[in-house]
This record gives sequence, C-alpha cells and structure tokens, in this order.
Amino acid sequence: MKAINEPVLEYTPNSDERINVQKEYDRMASTTIEIPLIIDGKEIFTEETGKCIQPHNHRKVLAKYHKAQEKEVNLAISSNLKRWVAWSQTSIEERCKIFRNAADLLAGPWRDRINAATMLNQSKNIYQAEIDAACELIDFFNFNAEFAENINSRQDLISPEGVKNHLEYRPLEGFVFAITPFNFTSIAGNLPSAPVIMGNVALWKPASSSVLSGYYIMKLLQEAGLPDGVINFIPGDGAIVGDSVLKDKNLGGVHFTGSTKTFQHIWKTIGANIENYKSYPRIVGETGGKDFCIAHNSSNIKELSTAMIRGAFEYQGQKCSAMSRAYIPMDIWPELKNVYLSELSTVKVGPPDDFSNFMNAVIDEKAYSSITKYIEFAKNSNEAEIISGGNYNKEIGYFIEPTTIITTNHDFKTMKEEIFGPVLTIYLYEPNKWEETLRIVDETSPYALTGCVMGKDKEAIAKAKDSLRFSAGNFYINDKPTGAVVGQQPFGGARASGTNDKAGSELNLLRWVSVRTIKETLKTPKDYRYPFLDEV
Repeated sequence: MKAINEPVLEYTPNSDERINVQKEYDRMASTTIEIPLIIDGKEIFTEETGKCIQPHNHRKVLAKYHKAQEKEVNLAISSNLKRWVAWSQTSIEERCKIFRNAADLLAGPWRDRINAATMLNQSKNIYQAEIDAACELIDFFNFNAEFAENINSRQDLISPEGVKNHLEYRPLEGFVFAITPFNFTSIAGNLPSAPVIMGNVALWKPASSSVLSGYYIMKLLQEAGLPDGVINFIPGDGAIVGDSVLKDKNLGGVHFTGSTKTFQHIWKTIGANIENYKSYPRIVGETGGKDFCIAHNSSNIKELSTAMIRGAFEYQGQKCSAMSRAYIPMDIWPELKNVYLSELSTVKVGPPDDFSNFMNAVIDEKAYSSITKYIEFAKNSNEAEIISGGNYNKEIGYFIEPTTIITTNHDFKTMKEEIFGPVLTIYLYEPNKWEETLRIVDETSPYALTGCVMGKDKEAIAKAKDSLRFSAGNFYINDKPTGAVVGQQPFGGARASGTNDKAGSELNLLRWVSVRTIKETLKTPKDYRYPFLDEV
C-alpha cells in the first residue's frame, strides 16, 4: 500500500468540517474531564494531579490529569518489559496494520476530537491544528508503516555459492523513553509510535501543558488495536519521571523533542550511568532553533513579506522551525517595510473559536513571561527599535502581539537566543555584503535547524545554499522555513538543534532497530586444513 499525504481540509465558512469541529470544540470547552495514567491498558489514578487549561482563557480548566510517581513509573517499566517479549516477535504486517488503522480512525471519526483538543489545550487555530494534529499525524502513521515494511524487506547482502546471508531487523532490547513537546500533537504521537512500529515498546511522558491531546491519541491507539503495555502513558513532572526512567538498566533509547537544556541533561545522565545499562541507549533528539531568513535584493517583495509573516507568527512563533531572525538588504527595506507592516496590521490575535484570528495565545505563564522579557529588553535597548507589536496582556489569556524588532547589531540578544514566541528580529545589511552576511548568518547562532533564502538571482541563491550548508538541517529556497511534510521534507537539525535523525523518513526508523546478520552455510567444511597447507 503506497502512502500518500493526507489532504488538508479548508474549514471554509459554513462547510461541514467547520460546523463539526466547532460543535466538538464547544462540547469539550463546556466539560472538564479526568485523565488517568494508562499502564498495561489500565487507568490509574494518583494523589498528585495537574490541570489542562485553555491558554487563551486560562481560568477555564479542560481536565484534571493524574501524575506518575516513582511507584507508577516502575510499574510502567515492568509492564513494558513484559509486553516486549510478545511485541518484539509480532510480525511487521500486524504492527503496520494497527497503525494504518489508527490513521484511518484519525482521518475519520477521531479527526474533530483530536483537532478540537489541540485548539483548546494548545491554543491553535483550526488550520494549524488540522495540518498538525490531523494531517501530519495521519502521515506519520501511514508513511512509517510503509518505511518499516521497506526496511524489513531490504536484503542487500551478497550470498556466494554455498552461503545464504540475511539481515534481521530486530527491535532494541529494553524500552524506549518518549518525551514529547507541547507544540505539535503530531510529534507527540510520533515519538512513542515510531519506535513501536519497529517492534519496540515505549514509555510516553507527554508535555504537562498538552496532556489533553496526548490522552486522546493514546485512546485512539487503543481503539486501533495496539496491545496493552506496548505504549504506557505516564504524564508527570520531568524530575520525578525522567530521573527514574533514565537510570533504569533496561533503557533502550530516548526519543525526545524539547528544550536544549533538558536534552543535554538527559545526555549527561545517560553518560554518567553508561556502565549500568544492558546496551548502549540510542539517543534521538530535536531541541530548538534560531531559524533564519536571508533575503537577496532580487527578492519579490510580496513573497518575502508573506514568508516573514507566516514563518514568524503562525502558531505564535512556537514552532522549532519558526523564523526568528531575518537579514534584509537596505535597498529593498523601505518598500518591504510598507508592505510588511500593512499586511501585519490585518493580523488578528484572539481565541481559536473565532476563526478570523490568525494568532492565538502562547502556551502558558512561563512562556509568556520569558517572551515578554525579550520584548522589554528590546524596548530598553539603544540598539533596537520595535516597529510592530510590543504589547501583551494576560488578563484573560496569554496574548502577545506579533512583534518586530529592528536592530543595528547582528549579535543582538534577540538575533542569537531562542525566544519561542511571536518575535521577529530584523538586521539590515548592505546589499554588496552578501557573502559577509552569509558568514554572519552561519556564525551567529549555535542552532542549525531550519533556514530560508529568498531571491531570484540564481547565482546568489546557489552561493547561499553552499555557504549555509551546515547552518540548517532543513533549508528552504523562496519559502518560509516552516512546514516540513512527512515523506517530502524529513525534519531535523544538527549543532545545538539535535541529532538530525530526520523524522518523517526511514532514517529515523533505522535508529530503532538493532540489526542481526545471519549467515547460513549450506556446505559446511569438514577439514580444518586450508589449501596453503598442502605440500608441493
């Protein structure tokens, strides 16, 4: 079965899909549910709890979720290890069937539920929810099934006469610890399921600020036929869950998306305990970015303006790939500024149930505080000027206006540090300093996740592609630096951005197998003597 990308629904006014998702949104918004841990298929309730809120209306509680403590973590690990015996021997056909079934369910009866949960708990407009929670996760399930089958069928070995050589794609021994982020429901679903489709078992800790959509994905997988204990769902505090898991001798791997600081802590913890593990754990992680746009003065002004607005401000800039720094030639800036600010003035900010809002709220109080400190830093600096936005309010929801900073210093704080919010910083450069500016782009940030170049001059574009070869794992020409599609643009970056194992491709799935080479000799020697021992 050849996988194809899931079509994106448009949700135009009065369409059936818009009416249906609005009903589900309203239903979820008017109720408060209780979310248990799910271990070995059983719902477990603990004394420690947290809340799922609406970031755009933070007084509204969507759910109370239960938090795993050390006892539940150990129970989940034990369940994983017991299930590993059977699951690791389950045929690739059966495993893929389950995830294709999950894709069908998500494309059908579960679509509104997962989309509405993402809109409510993660404050995404319907389009951002649709391309993420529905389409990308459907693609992950379908394409990963195809990738898994391709990998398992691959036998590129030479078998000379009398010998039969074979590769066996075994799962890792132990369990995989999947630590998932708040910003993409699809990533939250993919991180535990990608290793599982290769025959592994997974312990899944969702981000505390997006437990609701994670819970519904877990229920979806159960309905699709995933056996109990293959994935155990354990929300909880990172320090309590993570440290217990990372020191377990049966840790087979970590599949992570989140902050650089957390990923480095994970790596250090594994390194400090390396002699205790049954095998060397696989560490696969994507952390963050300081994603760039460099424009040549041959750029189309409207195309560049659109790339900047979409790249920087879709989902409030809370994408690892969001455009956070832009390098604009001085000679096109006056015209670009007029077009850009005119377009940006039409962008509306508010709750996602108002479908006219392009932007919604940032995820929580911690993010709001961090982002607004950067804005205040720029306001008080003599090296920067705020030309759009700069205002924010958290009385009802965590709302921040799309903020644009102009700086005269290419090493300015907001040009270098990851902000993870709706803030774009622009540095204006002399158009005759194209190559020098390319070097600045490459050397400014420790990250290397995504970036884009805009322009119609083919030689200049080729030079940028060459000069920025190691500056971004995903590089875009005449497009914004966001929007990677499964099977089209496998995603991941290097340097401080992670291990670049390319989610959305076979390359990622290969990290979750431990290959065994099997040689069967059909004509077994019966004499130890080699020809060189023969006497003349």
